[in-house]
Amino acid sequence: MRRRRSHWGWGYEDERPSGDELRSTATFLAGHLGFGSPDPETPVSLSDVVMPSPRLSPPHALAAFCSIDRYERAAHCYGRSYRDLVRGFRGQFDNPPDVVARPHDEEQLREVLDWALGEKAAVIPFGGGTSVVGGVEAPSGGPFAGAVTIDMTSLDRVLEVDPVSLAARVQAGASGPRIEQQLGEQGLTLRHFPQSFELSTLGGWIATRAGGHFATLYTHIDDLVESV
Repeated sequence: MRRRRSHWGWGYEDERPSGDELRSTATFLAGHLGFGSPDPETPVSLSDVVMPSPRLSPPHALAAFCSIDRYERAAHCYGRSYRDLVRGFRGQFDNPPDVVARPHDEEQLREVLDWALGEKAAVIPFGGGTSVVGGVEAPSGGPFAGAVTIDMTSLDRVLEVDPVSLAARVQAGASGPRIEQQLGEQGLTLRHFPQSFELSTLGGWIATRAGGHFATLYTHIDDLVESV
């Protein structure tokens, strides 16, 4: 079963600190800084969030991997910058995508792209959702009839490895740990470890020319890509 990502914050829902841990941290910070309450705020429950109705409805042929579910739309609304975290924490999901698609193969990806084109909808590729520059947010206004976010994380396999040339074909939705796990089975590593390594994906790294811890100079992603 797929672990559920937090719809507003970093990581997964089952990683949230306990109430006692939150109160202990809040008390420490209030005492150390000289202001603030020892009683921590809690994020607005998703059930209490006021969210606009979706402007698009996926056809029956795409229903198996497309969703207008409240959680899916909120979880794909923002990246993870400080501003994004504050808005998500406060339940401010004013412009979520209308539809979230999770294709499992290239044929499903083609089908949802064709449908979105016919609907004149904006299409947003989504990997780990760790953008800090608004890169995964739906456009507001403009000529689009709606927004379709395509979550690529089901396309997460290393398809082919050439141990002689040390080259590999990897799907765009593979996260850092998934890539290392699969390459590691053949005694190899990509050795690209940005700060967002746990959740970010190869497609996102390439699209944003990713860097970070152990990801500069010879391990900057630009230097590791042969073709797309």
